[in-house]
Amino acid sequence: MAGSQDPSDNPVSIQVVPMVDIIFCLCVFFMCSMKFKELEGKFESWLPKDKGQSQPMTMDTPIEEIRVALFWNEAERTTTRKFGSTVVKDDTQLQELIKESYAGWVRLGKPQTPAIIDAAELVPWREVVRVVNLAKREKIEKIEFAAGKDYEAKK
Repeated sequence: MAGSQDPSDNPVSIQVVPMVDIIFCLCVFFMCSMKFKELEGKFESWLPKDKGQSQPMTMDTPIEEIRVALFWNEAERTTTRKFGSTVVKDDTQLQELIKESYAGWVRLGKPQTPAIIDAAELVPWREVVRVVNLAKREKIEKIEFAAGKDYEAKK
């Protein structure tokens, strides 16, 4: 046995307690220094308190927004993007439309005009994030998300 007093029982004595202490310290060290890889990035968003279904919209209120609608085309398995009534072909055209619209609102003294992304339920998130990136490139700070027609139909 390890640790017996009779030298004839075990010619090689092994001190187990210090080895267990060192292994325990190493386990604690590696557990504390381990960092978990985040699988998804963080996306800061806040729900507005002054908007939504609690307040009915009157016809007198002018619409002050930059709206980009994203629709999923099941037949072609692609995303269709619309800026107003204009169907947008690529990112360059969409960024130019966002830039012109935002510059118009800034000229009117309304730099807090939001960019609203209205995405259908089946639109891939990479398409939504791509539109967010285009809006951020144009220095639009207020980006909002609208509940699309898919959401309204399920209610």
